[in-house]
Amino acid sequence: MNDRPENSAPEQTPAEPSPWNVPNALTVLRILLVPVFLVLLLADGGQDMTMRWWALAVFLLAMATDKIDGDLARKYNLITNFGKIADPIADKSLMAAALIGLAMITEIPWWVPVIILIRELGITVLRFFMIRIAVMPASRGGKIKTVLQTVAIGLFLLLRPLAQIVPEGVTFAVLILAWLTMVAAIIVTVVTGIDYCVQAAKLAKDSHAANGSAGERPADGPPSGDGHIGPDPR
Repeated sequence: MNDRPENSAPEQTPAEPSPWNVPNALTVLRILLVPVFLVLLLADGGQDMTMRWWALAVFLLAMATDKIDGDLARKYNLITNFGKIADPIADKSLMAAALIGLAMITEIPWWVPVIILIRELGITVLRFFMIRIAVMPASRGGKIKTVLQTVAIGLFLLLRPLAQIVPEGVTFAVLILAWLTMVAAIIVTVVTGIDYCVQAAKLAKDSHAANGSAGERPADGPPSGDGHIGPDPR
């Protein structure tokens, strides 16, 4: 028995928050910081150590805004469609700029950004096409991947300027740590990419099976006059 009065008003979906909010402003700031970071990193072919320190500072500031805007959006229910689109664009733009920039000044080999960026672009396209079936949320592995990439890039940005002020042994230790972190980031990047593909295939299979079941005629259901199942009269 339905206890709701027949004349009661249907529940209304809460209105989306205004896109003019602090989290979205921080996301836009992060996007604007990408070209600033790249100019600082590439100054004098990456040989200007003062600019390298500033590039590191801008990179860390941009990554901090990523953490802050996400926390604020969730805490104060300021999640908007603009934020859902702009936030991953900002994150991937910054990572791409850092990886490509480091490769351009020969701090890392080109195969590193190629592997990571192919995965990022591929999964972004995959998630876009999967929207029709289901939203694929970021996994724990994806968050670990982001942390590892951030730490690895930060260490590589730090390496050359640090070599000017610390003993060679310390620089070598930082180099080893940077590569260990980068290799771990690449492994997690590839593994999570494969996991996303497996999830997408499973979701697509389940959706296809559900659609196929919905289109089948029940064995004991009376057919309507035109041979199709009639609408539920309730």
